Amino acid sequence: MPGPASYRFGPFTVDASSYRLIRDGRPVPLSPKSIDLLLYLAASPPILVSKDELFSALWPDVAVTDNALTQAVSELRQALGDDPAKPTYVQTVARRGYRFIAPVEPLLPLVSAKSPPTEAVEGPAAIAVLEFTNVTNDPEVAWLSSGIAETVTNDLRAKARLRIIDRVRVAQAVRATGGSDLGALRRELEIDLAVVGSFQRAGERLRITARVVDAGSGEALADAKADGPMTDVFELQDRIVGQFVDALNASRVEPGARRPARETSSLEAYQAFTEGRVRLESLEASQVAGAVADFERAVSLDPRYALACVGLANARFWQYEMSRARNQPDAGLLARAIDHVRRAIELERDLAEAHASLAFLLVSAGRAAEALESARRAVALEPGYWGHQFRLAHAAWGEERLRALGRVMEMYPDFPFTHFEAAMVHIARGALDRSESVLREGTIVQDRQAHLRQRYPARGLHWLLGLVRLARGDVDEARAEFAREIDSGTSQLYASEFAMNAHDGLAFAHLHSGEADAAAAMFRRALELYPDHARSLVGLGAALAAAGDSAGADAAFAQADRAIEGLRRGGRAGEACLASAFQHAVHARRAEVIETLLRLFERPDAPFTGWTLPIEPLFEPLRSDSGFQAILASLADRAR
Repeated sequence: MPGPASYRFGPFTVDASSYRLIRDGRPVPLSPKSIDLLLYLAASPPILVSKDELFSALWPDVAVTDNALTQAVSELRQALGDDPAKPTYVQTVARRGYRFIAPVEPLLPLVSAKSPPTEAVEGPAAIAVLEFTNVTNDPEVAWLSSGIAETVTNDLRAKARLRIIDRVRVAQAVRATGGSDLGALRRELEIDLAVVGSFQRAGERLRITARVVDAGSGEALADAKADGPMTDVFELQDRIVGQFVDALNASRVEPGARRPARETSSLEAYQAFTEGRVRLESLEASQVAGAVADFERAVSLDPRYALACVGLANARFWQYEMSRARNQPDAGLLARAIDHVRRAIELERDLAEAHASLAFLLVSAGRAAEALESARRAVALEPGYWGHQFRLAHAAWGEERLRALGRVMEMYPDFPFTHFEAAMVHIARGALDRSESVLREGTIVQDRQAHLRQRYPARGLHWLLGLVRLARGDVDEARAEFAREIDSGTSQLYASEFAMNAHDGLAFAHLHSGEADAAAAMFRRALELYPDHARSLVGLGAALAAAGDSAGADAAFAQADRAIEGLRRGGRAGEACLASAFQHAVHARRAEVIETLLRLFERPDAPFTGWTLPIEPLFEPLRSDSGFQAILASLADRAR
């Protein structure tokens, strides 16, 4: 007989079926690996569990360092509020392992496998929609496999009291698990339910069949089918979703409520939109131009197709992001992306995805106040979607950002960039110990998902942790973290940018140790990845000056001045201001550094500008300066 699926101890309950830690009826954010650790320890209290046993149980067939276990224990203790010096729950046995010392009560599963998971009291059940099978392998309608899954996902999000797993996460999990093992998908996505289905075309008619299954037992909980003319594909999908919502008693909209005009009456436009989305979600830079063409075709076929306008905005934004490797990115691409998404909102004012995308674009445009308003609107429309909560966090600062990130963690514990954005706040506050803890947790998540391609930044945590360690004087560990970031490669979205930053950081570590020639070589490597990167040019000048190459140093500083001017012309005033302060710092012009940095705080619409000041290597000589300390105090106040 299987063992208990959950345990109660103190005010906590940990449930293996939903992979959640609950305290007083509310979920406590905790990564899946730390949940695994807690379940393993709670299963046999108070027996000592050796480190070797934990490594074998938690990381089978994977080589990890002691640091991975240490950080999992640290995260667990933080979630439990446990003091390692006077533990209530997890006791360390030096050099041997850990034991769970609190009384534990084994429980039955929180949700019966025979009961619809929507009856769970902790929150709505999580559901993933898998791609629909093309029964006849008809190549002309192959695009419907993704198209139907996308539409069903969107409609469930709008209509059902369920937690909907977004399509990119589902696609990642299918690639990681092979897709045929529902149990593996359940563990990867932490889902309760899955939608599996198929379709077949016969002449000009289309038949869709689907079912909702319990992801744990495989039991069918709801069946649905619809058939009709191909031109009625949206109505057919509506009928499928309506049958599911009724069968699961999961409706969250009033009968007769207005349906968001997210779709089109043109089958050709729908096909073009779907193909564009598939290209964009491949996360391959080579596919972006094709995605732009697909979305443009969809909009030309139906100028009132709001979702296609959002897709076009996202594709244009990706083009803009790729242009940032130049010192003057194509601001026209960003402006066009904003125009496209504003058009979507004109067409459909309640399209949450449009408001969320607009928020992300406006942050990049340096318009944080407008971005925050748009993000809040997206969350108000669809509060249960982690992507909108992340857009809110990205636009917010201080406590509001941390609260939003907490909600993201509840919905998507394995999203690595949550930790990066939280660490930004802690760094700005000067809480480097807290930022280090958050980043260490994040690196575990990042490394575990190194094989997955992600649309948001999936890299950068090792680089930022390296900068924190360098600021705290641990040069060796800083070098190790920079090296780990570099070893992560450049295939992921934004990975080249973080690889450049890691080479830049490693160069500063060499400079800190008096290794001027090695520092210069690393700065040059960073500049190969991102030519005219202002901070690397200033660092190169400093390294060459330290090596006695005054002519080379002067040339690097002159190039840095040109790069800074390029930043200003490109509308990146905050970055230009910071780079100017670097120049002044290298030349020991303290008064000019302070005067320049003060200008960072003259921009009320950019609250997080300057968040790296406490860990910037070039400002190390200014740490004891009263003017610089006053700036850090002001920075910390803004991050409250």
